Order: sequence, then C-alpha cells, then structure tokens
Amino acid sequence: MRDDRRADPVTLAEAVRAAADYRPDPHQAPVVLTLPFRGTWQARNSPARRVPSHGTHFLGETFAIDFVAVRGRRTATKSDWRTLVAAEPADRFFGFGRSILAPTQGRVVAVHDGELDHPARRSPVTLLPYALTQASRLRRGLDAVTGNHVILSLRDGGPYVALVHLRAGSLRVRAGDAVVVGQELAECGNSGNSTQPHVHVQVMDSLDLLTARGIPIAFGNYRAWGRRARRPRQVSEGIPRQGEIVEPVPPGPAGT
Repeated sequence: MRDDRRADPVTLAEAVRAAADYRPDPHQAPVVLTLPFRGTWQARNSPARRVPSHGTHFLGETFAIDFVAVRGRRTATKSDWRTLVAAEPADRFFGFGRSILAPTQGRVVAVHDGELDHPARRSPVTLLPYALTQASRLRRGLDAVTGNHVILSLRDGGPYVALVHLRAGSLRVRAGDAVVVGQELAECGNSGNSTQPHVHVQVMDSLDLLTARGIPIAFGNYRAWGRRARRPRQVSEGIPRQGEIVEPVPPGPAGT
C-alpha cells in the first residue's frame, strides 16, 4: 500500500463487484493476536455475530472487528442534548487518545497520518446523513475511509494486520520499523469512516485494499464479560462476542 494511492473509479467498481462475489474458506485457520489496548473495551461488529462482520467483503473487512473503550458500559464521559440531536466532541469519549498497541510481533509496512479527527455521532439524527456521505468519501480515496492507520506484516508476504481510525498526529512508528507485542503504535482516534472513537482491527492477505481478502482473526488470553455476567469468562483463544466487554490478561503471574 502506498500513501499516495488513489481509488480509480473503474478499478473501484471492479473491486466492489469482485468483493460481492467472494466467498471465504470456512476452514481457514485464524491469525491469533493479542488485544491492542489496555483496560476494558467493548466489541462491536464482531465476526462472532456474522460474516462478513461489517456487512461486506470489500477492503478486506470480512472478519474485521471494532473495539470501543468503555467504563462499565459507558463509552463517553457524559450525555447531553448533543447526544440526541447533534455531533459531539471526540474527546468526551473514553477511547480518544488511548494507546493502541501492537497486537503481534512484525514489521510496519504502511502508515498514513494527516486525516482529521472529526466530531462523533451517536444520534440517529446525525448517523443517517453521515452514512449517506460514505460513497463520496470513498471516491476521495481509500485514506478518507480508513483514516490514519498502521499496517503490520507478520512475515514477508503477509498476512497483514491493519489498525485503523487512529488519532491524527499520534503515530509513533514508520514503515520499516520492527515492532514487538504491546509496543505503542499510536492513539485511538476518530479519523476516516468512524462515527465515534474506536479501533478497527482486521487481518488480510494483501496490502492492496482493493483486492485484499480478509483472514479469520482470534485473540489470545483475555477476560470477557457478557451483558448479564457478574464474573468474566477467561479466554485462552477466541473471538469476542458482539457487545462483550473485554480486557487483556497481563502476562506472568498476574495472568495465571
């Protein structure tokens, strides 16, 4: 992936048609990662609920998952009249500015910064008009959709792990850098096609998003709370369920 790439309308149309016809291999083994953050986050658009998780195979999103930082089950410091009828400041959300960590050892193969963090939207009054602008953002180029991002390669030729919608100006790595698990890469933001601060994680087989196909994903060693659960379940390897609150288990004696 090049930072100067642009989505040609013809190529884009072909890619959309190809994605619509794609069917993933149901027997493909997942790539196992660690959760790319500290603290408690809620799983959204989980492939444990449906595949494709985001409703499309386009842009390698087949098995992508989103995480929103929470305290309890609240995503923001407060709700007010803007929550109901207007956009809200991104920095009132718990995730905005939180550290995003490398979920695997690998090498940085692509970065993009410079997309602005826009206001957040929780209200249906603001979500519908925003949804109607997705096509125009895509026509401006893929970076307008992915926002600021980091892509890691697990080994030469992939697979590739993308961490998307990062905070403008927060990237701490460059293409070519070797990273270790838990290394700080950037901060959670609200750039690109994002309605509130969160991190989008996906694994794919190519750096070219127009032709990339998603690879199943799993996470190792975390706790998960269901909506009515009083105690978390311990997960050695799995995919968070839709709406679950998850937290990484620290390595060493504290996590045993």
